[in-house]
Amino acid sequence: MIRKAEDKDIDCIISITKACAKRMISKGIYQWNAYYPTSKAFEKDIKRNELYVLEINHHVSGCIVISTVMDKEYVPMKWLTPNKNNIYIHRLAIHPKYQGLGYAQQLMAFAEHFAIDNNYSFIRLDTFSQNKRNQKFYELRGYKRLGDIFFPKQSKFPFHCYELIL
Repeated sequence: MIRKAEDKDIDCIISITKACAKRMISKGIYQWNAYYPTSKAFEKDIKRNELYVLEINHHVSGCIVISTVMDKEYVPMKWLTPNKNNIYIHRLAIHPKYQGLGYAQQLMAFAEHFAIDNNYSFIRLDTFSQNKRNQKFYELRGYKRLGDIFFPKQSKFPFHCYELIL
């Protein structure tokens, strides 16, 4: 089941993102660290009604942010479409024990249906340049890679920006 996140979910979400970070680091992918993602970011997402969680057997096991706010790092990107009527996907995470079972696909399908149901025309997101698995995941869903941005507190490596026209 996918539902809007609540304040009580924060600790579980942080536990999931820490487990994801540990797994990525074990594979040489230094995408998430002590600076990102933070409980403060998730609290802000909840206040804006943009954070959703995936429950498996009544336990929060994944999350996704569906936002209408464009981060300042995205401003210089040459998007395929105008900066209006779009949403941004952030902080997609599935607990490592459930990865590879289609749950990330479910969350992305939820986000894409959310966009269509709410008359958005475009979905934008970024993924770490060193995370080839994520790149393939988005490209197989039809997202087009456009260019790179940087989050210096996260990595010296770039993040690839993607866009899907609905």
